[in-house]
Formats: sequence, structure tokens, C-alpha cells
Amino acid sequence: MGLLGHGLKGNIFTGLAVGIGALVVAPAAASVLARTVRPLAKAAIKGGFMLYGTASGVIASVSATLKEVAAEAKAEMEGSQAIVTPDREPEGDEGEPAV
Repeated sequence: MGLLGHGLKGNIFTGLAVGIGALVVAPAAASVLARTVRPLAKAAIKGGFMLYGTASGVIASVSATLKEVAAEAKAEMEGSQAIVTPDREPEGDEGEPAV
């Protein structure tokens, strides 16, 4: 702060010179910055599009796999319930005591 605090303090001409210099340099600096940042921004956007495409494909694949697994599990449950809990009594000795 020594240079700025003492060098610009109370000297309006130095302040004006710095302000005018900043106004002259700012457009050139902005142009250079824009030329540098624009390709980086485009690359980031392209990467986002590629990531979205890949992720949506992976999500669709996982969703289809989960639907298949759920359908298989449901079918197995329905099949095992039919075997474990029959709808009718077993045929044979109805009501006769076992000896």
C-alpha cells in the first residue's frame, strides 16, 4: 500500500492518468480475455453435451435392467407363492385319522 497510498494521495493528475490509462487498456485486455475464455467456454459446453448424452444412455440401460430384474423377482414370488400355498386341500385321506 506504500506506493498507492502515498503516490496517488492528493494528486489529481496522477489519478486521472491512471484512470485514462485503464480506459485505454481495458478494451484491449477484454479482447484478449474474450479470445482466451471463448474457446474454453465452448469446450466446457461441448463436454457437458457429451456427458449428458453418455449419462442418459447409461441411465436408460440401468432402468431397463432394473425393470427386467423387478419383473423376474415378481414372477418368482408369484410362482413360489403358488407352490407354498396351494388353493385346494391335498387329495387322499380326507378326514381319516392317521394310525
